[in-house]
Amino acid sequence: MTITIHQPQYLPWLGYFDKVSAADVFVLLDNVQFKKNEWQNRNRIRTSQGWQWLTVPVLHDFGQKVNEVKINNKEPWRKNHLKALELNYCKAPYFDRYFQYFQDILAQEWEHLGDINVRFVRQTMELLGIKTKVVLACEYETAEHKTLRLVDLCKHFKMETYLSGEGGEKYLDLKQFEDNHIKVVTQKYQHPTHAQLWQNKNGEGFISHLSVVDLLFNCGPESLAILTGGRKAS
Repeated sequence: MTITIHQPQYLPWLGYFDKVSAADVFVLLDNVQFKKNEWQNRNRIRTSQGWQWLTVPVLHDFGQKVNEVKINNKEPWRKNHLKALELNYCKAPYFDRYFQYFQDILAQEWEHLGDINVRFVRQTMELLGIKTKVVLACEYETAEHKTLRLVDLCKHFKMETYLSGEGGEKYLDLKQFEDNHIKVVTQKYQHPTHAQLWQNKNGEGFISHLSVVDLLFNCGPESLAILTGGRKAS
């Protein structure tokens, strides 16, 4: 049995969901320190000019946890994000099939960043057909140490294998996993290419590492197969 653990991000990229789909349990690590201007409050979409950020404006104090960070709703960010999705993807083959799901979520008032991120992650998993069990880290008692926290979560769910993100061996204390008889496997992912608006006839001009919305709007029901096609043997 395999577990993977990651912070809740805003409209994450393909590799995020590949990691989720490869695990039996996915823990959304919502009780760790928020890092502004990484991936927790923003992501990228495709445009005719290249790409653009979709950023959720936040009000936060240094040291706040992800689930404590409030959204700055004085800015019309929800309206702007919907307009950006519609403007840039209305001609995509599966826009009409999926847009309503994102519209419904962005139509709601969200006070905390963690809540909308979790909602988008769960909704996207459903659209992709990923059946992995999802839980929130804040609901479980763990150590504060960055590695011991992960080990505690592995032990709680009686997991034999921890699926780490690429580069995890650089910041994890692997001996802690070894001492608790937990195998660590590192994700190896090569971003797949797929149909995308504004490519030329030869398929050139593809932009990788965008939000998964780009894949869904362009490839629809084939999205999960394309997404997991980037997975490499560990």
